[in-house]
Amino acid sequence: MRISLNWLRELVEIKLSPEELAETLTMAGFEVEDIEDRRTWANGVVVGKVLERQPHPNADKLSVCQVDVGSDEILNIVCGAANVRADIYVPVATTGTYLPNIDLRIKPAKLRGVPSNGMICSLKELGLPTDVDGIHIFTQENLSLGSDVRPLLGLDDVILDLTATANRADALSMVGVAREVAALTGGKLSIPEPGEVTITKGGGNLALQSIDSQASQAYIGTVIELVKIAPSPDWLQQRLRAAGVRPINNVVDITNYVLLEWGQPLHAFDWQRLQSVASSENVAIGVRFADAGETLKTLDGQTRTLTTQNLLITANNRPIALGGVMGGEETEVYEGTQSLVLEAALFDSVAIRRSSRSVGLRSEASGRYERGVNRAELETANRRALLLISELAGGVIVQQEVADSRPATSTWSHSIALRLERINQVLGPIDLGEESGELEGQDVARILTALGCQLTATGEGTWTVTVPPYRYRDLEREIDLIEEIARLYGYDKFCDTLPDKAEAGYLPLDQEIIRQLRAFLRAEGLTELIHYSLVKPEEERQIVLTNPLFAEYSALRTDLISGLVDAFQYNLEQGNGSLNGFEIGRIFWQEEEGLLETDALAGIIGGDSSLGKWSKSGGEEPITWFEAKGILESVFRQLGLQVEFQPDHRDSRLHPGRTASLWARGNRLGTFGQLHPQLRREKGLPDSVYAFQLNIDEILKSLDIDEILMPKFHPYSTYPASDRDLAFFAPVKLTVSEIEKVITKAGKGLLESVELFDEYRGENVPSGQRSLAFRLNYRASDRTLTEAEVQPVHNQVRDALVEKFGVSLRS
Repeated sequence: MRISLNWLRELVEIKLSPEELAETLTMAGFEVEDIEDRRTWANGVVVGKVLERQPHPNADKLSVCQVDVGSDEILNIVCGAANVRADIYVPVATTGTYLPNIDLRIKPAKLRGVPSNGMICSLKELGLPTDVDGIHIFTQENLSLGSDVRPLLGLDDVILDLTATANRADALSMVGVAREVAALTGGKLSIPEPGEVTITKGGGNLALQSIDSQASQAYIGTVIELVKIAPSPDWLQQRLRAAGVRPINNVVDITNYVLLEWGQPLHAFDWQRLQSVASSENVAIGVRFADAGETLKTLDGQTRTLTTQNLLITANNRPIALGGVMGGEETEVYEGTQSLVLEAALFDSVAIRRSSRSVGLRSEASGRYERGVNRAELETANRRALLLISELAGGVIVQQEVADSRPATSTWSHSIALRLERINQVLGPIDLGEESGELEGQDVARILTALGCQLTATGEGTWTVTVPPYRYRDLEREIDLIEEIARLYGYDKFCDTLPDKAEAGYLPLDQEIIRQLRAFLRAEGLTELIHYSLVKPEEERQIVLTNPLFAEYSALRTDLISGLVDAFQYNLEQGNGSLNGFEIGRIFWQEEEGLLETDALAGIIGGDSSLGKWSKSGGEEPITWFEAKGILESVFRQLGLQVEFQPDHRDSRLHPGRTASLWARGNRLGTFGQLHPQLRREKGLPDSVYAFQLNIDEILKSLDIDEILMPKFHPYSTYPASDRDLAFFAPVKLTVSEIEKVITKAGKGLLESVELFDEYRGENVPSGQRSLAFRLNYRASDRTLTEAEVQPVHNQVRDALVEKFGVSLRS
């Protein structure tokens, strides 16, 4: 927000220079991005009177003027403006004057052979916006020739370009900034208190009906007659220009002026146009949400198609304005306006934000409503505007209607318990020069009282703090008050405290393990992928957002496999070949007990990692189920995790006969399997594509944390192993993992490892069975095993298999 120091000085006592005030505000959290010193724009420009104007002898578009600037000498000035004439008062840049906005220093010169000693200036040349094409002509009376033009043009001012944080809605007004300056500097406040307005008639044709109390807590409509539309007085135009607002006419300028002064948006409707739109002399103003497809032509000339998120002001249920955003063109105030309706309202911040965003339109009004307008000062701002309209536009107030659903005034402020001990605990010691100290009770009372709070002592070093209405939204808890104390006392006045010694940082154990997991997966040739957590709503268990940006991103994902399948398809369609990738991310779902979330690991495997190598002549070979499974087993082996694969068919996206659930220490880790043929056909994927999804929390639970924190050295044997092969017929339904469990248990003590190295189904194998061959390694750590030691253990394994599963031994 642009802050005029001249205007600010009328509201609060300021003893600081502009630079010092900017530094003070910046240190208090209000960043001053720029200091615009307008006093330099017209330094040396004075009031002059054109005594005589003659055409230039050598140029049709130039004039030779005799100008009196109050000195002993009448200046001869060549001017190119079409509106220059005799007997007018104008700004004159004398010889030696520098005009920074056009980077020009005035020097004696000859223009087409005629000497010129100075320049008659336009407002643009002095840095001021204007619609006039030509020099500026003063309209004030009793001007003193040779006097400084800066007070007349509002150039005796300094503008601070101030940025307020999102929680400080009160700082988007001159009154709010004045309160802040008073609290920071101790200056005396002089905030104007508007008097009461007089309503000359009783009753009228205006009514308030169907005001949505959820969207608008208060609405004031005032009918004003005998209005005379004219340009605003110079002082008002100058203040608006200083704030970056273009003057339009006295009524519109007054609404903008009150917006800047009090932070309360107002809007004026032309009363006759309003009746015309309503098709009746009796007008009922309402506030409602638009129906889908309704249209409204706003003041910027655009016809906007509305949605159910747009808040409308209506006249007899016909749209006349986008509530809290922008008025409608059909009812705008214009040169012929003779009576009007002034709107002052409180709109819900969420409703305005959604409405503004849905039509892609932001305004000064919507920006303030979105942050929150002070509900306690609505009437004050409304009275201020009405009195100005009566004074500057001759308006007569004939009717006022109010719809108010605000809670009682006693709830416009609230109380917070505050403890001195907690303040010093959070903020730490203060710098007192050679020594440090703590904030004391009088410091706290002084700072919070300056902010407009009321303190009631409840004990030694404890208070109940009553927050003023204009700070209602951002002072809610004790920590908010502590932040205000630090901000106003000065962040630079607190001691810098550093640790006694530097300590190396470290990652939590779970993050360290996840980093290792990423490294292991990359080492297996998998590329890490990252997808959005937001997806299309397609499942019942999905959590759907109430306020999504796009329909395509309106729900939270319930798994990672779907995104990986889409990524695989996209890579194929882009000619990048099959994808081997993994993703670690969070998934979300809802159950009867509520909303749940967890971290998951998923991957997709379908590419030949040796593709392009000379050994295969560039030919691609589809990856097998066992090769894909081996990638996971390799990762688990590096984590020291014993994982068991069990048949599974829960996931309809995976092949029911080639899917396994993964288990470790009784915990279900997740699922691994080949993509279902139907899904592969729909997506255009190759036959051999495998996917897995694991629950990271379950993986962490299943790991031996002690072994990870402090790995132990396990000595290896220097003695040779004794190998035995074991072949037999076993039922097809009998899984290899069950067989390995029995072999390991029976050979415990000497058996070092067991590995399946052959499977055969076909000729000479009984129906419903398969031939399996295992290699068993026996080893002792302290000796070379003899045949007499190995054979009994091997026989135990054979007997256990026959007894447990009834297998037919072949060797």
